[in-house]
Amino acid sequence: MGEQSLASSTQPEADQIRQLFDRIAPQYDQMNQDMSFGLHRVWKQMAMRWSGAEKGMRCLDVCCGSGDLALLLARQVGPTGQVTGADFAVEQLAIAAQRNLYLQDRLSWVEADALALPFDDDRFDAATMAYGLRNLTDIPKGLSELYRVLKSGARVAVLDFHTPTNPLIVQFQKWYLQAIVVPTAERLGMSEEYAYIGPSVDRFPAGPEQVNLAKEAGFASAVHYPIAGGMMGVLVATKS
Repeated sequence: MGEQSLASSTQPEADQIRQLFDRIAPQYDQMNQDMSFGLHRVWKQMAMRWSGAEKGMRCLDVCCGSGDLALLLARQVGPTGQVTGADFAVEQLAIAAQRNLYLQDRLSWVEADALALPFDDDRFDAATMAYGLRNLTDIPKGLSELYRVLKSGARVAVLDFHTPTNPLIVQFQKWYLQAIVVPTAERLGMSEEYAYIGPSVDRFPAGPEQVNLAKEAGFASAVHYPIAGGMMGVLVATKS
């Protein structure tokens, strides 16, 4: 899963990241499906549930990419709810806007920087982010922005890769990246674009550190749930 594209206000790295996700937009969904054997849909469903999204709510999906999680949220909130998908890769947003057209009246797609979200304070009832936090150039700032735009008592669920603690799972994850991700990227002509995944996983904060960062950003409580044998994880943080 190269997964949901990301945003940053640091240059030139942010421009390179945005250009990468714009380039891979046409093959993006197929890549995610192939690399995860379809399991990415299950993990995103888990994140949506952990966000606490319910009928009639106003929800936000940051680093929405081609819209998988935002579409799940749109089904969850129903016709009386509203979902905003935010991303800074416009080619990804263009694809998202053409999917599941019967749901588009409860969706809005916004070009936005995850480090400077263009939304008022205390606006959203729930939020999600999938495979975006890992790639932000300033993770604490990204968490602070999520905190700012959420209402009191609201939750955010952040799905991403995770570094497992079991040595056998660590080896499996390395094998997975080399034996599944790299060949899949090569087959779709995107080996250069997906070369960033391994290094980005290595430098991403582990679950306990993510919890500490969320609390430092202001969240009253935070829990990190390892999934997929610890190769993935969902950070669930609640605003007081």
